[in-house]
Amino acid sequence: MFCHGVTELSQNTVGWRYKCTSTKQLDGQVVVITGANTGIGKETARDLAKRGAKVIIGCRDETRGEDAIKDIQTKIPKADITTMKLDLSSQKSVREFAQQLAEKYQRIDILINNAGVQLKDRSETIDGFEMTFGTNHLGHFLLTMLVLPLLRNSPKARIVNLTSVGHNYGVIDFNDIHTLNKPYDMWEVYGQSKLANILFTRELARRLGNDSSINVYAVHPGGVRTDIARNLTFQMKVFMNVLGQVILISAKSGAQTSLYCAIDEALDNETGYYYENCHRNDKLAPKTKDDETAQRLWELSAQLVKLEDQYNLPKNPNYIFH
Repeated sequence: MFCHGVTELSQNTVGWRYKCTSTKQLDGQVVVITGANTGIGKETARDLAKRGAKVIIGCRDETRGEDAIKDIQTKIPKADITTMKLDLSSQKSVREFAQQLAEKYQRIDILINNAGVQLKDRSETIDGFEMTFGTNHLGHFLLTMLVLPLLRNSPKARIVNLTSVGHNYGVIDFNDIHTLNKPYDMWEVYGQSKLANILFTRELARRLGNDSSINVYAVHPGGVRTDIARNLTFQMKVFMNVLGQVILISAKSGAQTSLYCAIDEALDNETGYYYENCHRNDKLAPKTKDDETAQRLWELSAQLVKLEDQYNLPKNPNYIFH
């Protein structure tokens, strides 16, 4: 973790950040991005709209979503971008969002699970889940599974799951997944949710199999100046803002790896892996490649969100990552 931090610090401060260099156009393609009213998601939406995609941003606050659209369209007047209500902490909202997508669109070409929260105090979703795990992992798990039929309608679809180097602080605690029986530590809880994002990516690629038309990628965007710190203490906000001005990168730079995994042709034959700074990184902790834990997490997630059998995927124990 320390070595990774030093590497990222040097990349950010010296300017050793890579950009998505693909010139691919997306005319006619449908892109869905969660939490794209600000930060990395907004910059990702801006870029993909500029390439001609029809972009749908799922936002809890539709007013902020509309404000983001207006801002994007000031520079890209022809941007085909709309916002739809989505609260990832509510199964009902996720299901309604997925249903509306199915009613309006015949296919989805790119799904970017971008939204995320980090909370200083423990709280619960309307469904009784710990909020960080419920939003960052369970909400995106349910959304992804519900829209898989639309993704399958695309000749070649991609799913991008935003995670974080913070996964190093997390373990999947099956005995206390909702942090009910131990002191609440926001870094451990956030780390658990980000580790879950990686394990979900790996297990989804495994279950989709080699012949799937859908590729899936886990992305660490880098140390980015975003408003994820809005829920932290005042002191932490001040610290993060000062730190951000010195070593953190802009949201536009942070969006580059999301864009790389969403569109770059070089990744056509890769799925289930972790990427940062527009490169694949296989040198992760063993816990990120623990297939037993990934399968167990999948089964628990499907149970918690009451995933219907027709949306679930069977185990694929013979799959080999290439």
